[in-house]
Amino acid sequence: MTKIAIVTDSTAYLTDQQAKDNNITVVPIPVILDGTVYDEGKDITPDEYYAKLKAAKTFPSTSQPPLGEMITLYENLRNEGYTDIISIHLANTISGFQQTLRNTVSEIKGVNITVYDSQITVMLMGWLVLEAARMAREGSTVKDIIARLDDLRSTIDEYFIVNDIQNLVRGGRLSNAAGFVAGMLRIKPLLTFDPDTDKIVAIEKIRSLKRAYARVETLFDEALSNIDYPVRALVIHANDPEEAERWKADLQAKHPDINFEISFFGPVIGTHLGEKAIALAWMKDFTKA
Repeated sequence: MTKIAIVTDSTAYLTDQQAKDNNITVVPIPVILDGTVYDEGKDITPDEYYAKLKAAKTFPSTSQPPLGEMITLYENLRNEGYTDIISIHLANTISGFQQTLRNTVSEIKGVNITVYDSQITVMLMGWLVLEAARMAREGSTVKDIIARLDDLRSTIDEYFIVNDIQNLVRGGRLSNAAGFVAGMLRIKPLLTFDPDTDKIVAIEKIRSLKRAYARVETLFDEALSNIDYPVRALVIHANDPEEAERWKADLQAKHPDINFEISFFGPVIGTHLGEKAIALAWMKDFTKA
């Protein structure tokens, strides 16, 4: 009898309750700040992280979870009777974690492990994980779950407004950094994941936050006009909950038929986007379509 376990990493930003209720195993991604290693979601909260970041003496960085711990995790799931594991992780273009796992899983006997590239991160990935967990719980096959994830993944879109792209440039996460370093006052770089390469790219420089919001909303409206399915949307913030609430309320008033939620950029992703970054993101509403 097939028994499927769902694994993800902490950049899905699921709540502890969501993980528990859906039998999802969440692997913390380490973030390093002033020489101290913190496991995201375990050793440090987003509020604590951003507070420490303000006083940090060095530029923060991230690393991969210890490989030995991942092997032990997979072996423990096998020993609990799972025949299959679907391990869903942040985009391969922003972390080498997936490749590390792929190079290792063939050595683990007695369980079939599928490492799945979400091609994204944050709660968008979390939604993929929740849908995979629902399907596993209801008895779907690995093949059917992956097909569903592929379909949902193809509908994901997002735009990030950041105050400064220096963090992304330093961390090597911005693929077209040359000529896009926004040092000028009030310039708001607009970023997205390139649909062809799945890399984070800067697409526009906008001269005020107000205009940046308006541009993102225009791009959102254009996207909505070209699709024939309901969407679920997110406002995602890096330690700026009041602004996220304000923008969500504005968007909800303009689009009453769309379900908008608020999520956050935790320490790992916040390290690269910087404090006060904000995003609008969406995908097919997996609860309806």
